Amino acid sequence: MLVIHPIIQFLAMLLALYVFFLGLQRFRFLHLHQKVVFGWRRHAVLGEIALGVLLAGMLGGMAMVYVYRHGFFVTGIHGKVGLVMVPFMIFGLVSGLYMNHKKKQRRILPFIHGLNNLLVLLMAVSQIVSGSWVYRVFVLGG
Repeated sequence: MLVIHPIIQFLAMLLALYVFFLGLQRFRFLHLHQKVVFGWRRHAVLGEIALGVLLAGMLGGMAMVYVYRHGFFVTGIHGKVGLVMVPFMIFGLVSGLYMNHKKKQRRILPFIHGLNNLLVLLMAVSQIVSGSWVYRVFVLGG
């Protein structure tokens, strides 16, 4: 059961990297004035999935820690960074849903949305390092 969390989170992070690449096309169009194809629908749907899975995975990780270790934040920095990521992931989801449902020309909100989700991605990458320590210590026992 404990191996499911890192696998799902890693796959969600790979999906988030792809979604970020799609979003870079929008950035190039809006801010660098380059002609590019932006797969809006694909970006929106896959972005919702990636952020939703990352959020659900964080909740699942916390639940597993509570069940197996009878407390929260016993995983140190890994759990704390996961918690810090929550408002950023929620903002990414809410701002993305808003822009998808209220389509119009924007420059500032897409930029803030992309910057926010870049921070989520960077924090997620940092979770690989701390998560590997958590896995070695708490799951493998060494």
